[in-house]
Amino acid sequence: MKKIALFLMLVPCFYLSQMKTGTFSELEFLQKESPRPVVIHLYTDWCTVCKIESFHLSKDKDLVKMMNENFYLINFEAEKTRDKIRFQGQEFEYLSNGSSGIHELALALSKNKNQPVYPLWIFLDKNQNLVYYQEGQLTPEKMKQKLLEISVL
Repeated sequence: MKKIALFLMLVPCFYLSQMKTGTFSELEFLQKESPRPVVIHLYTDWCTVCKIESFHLSKDKDLVKMMNENFYLINFEAEKTRDKIRFQGQEFEYLSNGSSGIHELALALSKNKNQPVYPLWIFLDKNQNLVYYQEGQLTPEKMKQKLLEISVL
């Protein structure tokens, strides 16, 4: 009976797939060790579209496998991340505005310098050059298409 209970507890773990995420501080080291294209996902905790999108993207097993094997993914909470971040030779800090604020890096990555649109997706090739920019929701199909395009660059 204990073996059956243990089996039933572990079975869901085999079916859950998650995209591996990293941080900007890890990225520099990882790129030196094994250069890969980078996908940066800017979001906020209040963004409902961001949550729905993440749910749909994580459900696509082919997408998760493609992302984990060939890309570095950075999920960046633009309004809560308060750490100083070094990216592409520059340092960026959190800009406080009373009880809220936004990270300078979110503004630097966004084409809308006053207020980024969430979710925001930035795709960089393995040399850190911008190859795709997407404001708003990204479907699993569109994400796979873009990843395939970038992987052949």
